Amino acid sequence: MATAFVQYLGTGRRKSAVARVFLRPGEGKVVVNGRTLGDYFPSEMSRLMVKQPLLAVEMMDRFDVLINASGGGMVGQAGAARLGIARALCTFNPELRGKLKSNGFLRRDPRIHERKKYGQKGARARFQFSKR
Repeated sequence: MATAFVQYLGTGRRKSAVARVFLRPGEGKVVVNGRTLGDYFPSEMSRLMVKQPLLAVEMMDRFDVLINASGGGMVGQAGAARLGIARALCTFNPELRGKLKSNGFLRRDPRIHERKKYGQKGARARFQFSKR
């Protein structure tokens, strides 16, 4: 009989980005939308943000990470992937929750885009006032 396929799922959101994360036992490969991590995220900051939860619990070389990211921009997708990885690690081992929570990886960043108001230039910007 074949061995069971094991993977751990976590969903992360940031701004308008959503990332579905699958942790699979492996040697530490990170794939985002079918591309390597370095190929998908051009900035070092975004790449580090994605790896932070795995580095915090010292499991970078124990899992292959598959990320399906959509919506938003690069930084939003990196933040969503970070939250998704942290949540997937919690499903793998609930004892890791304390360490991940103390580092702030399980907190969903509530800041989102503010809508433009009618009769105004933008969300906060106003048209210039003319007294005369």
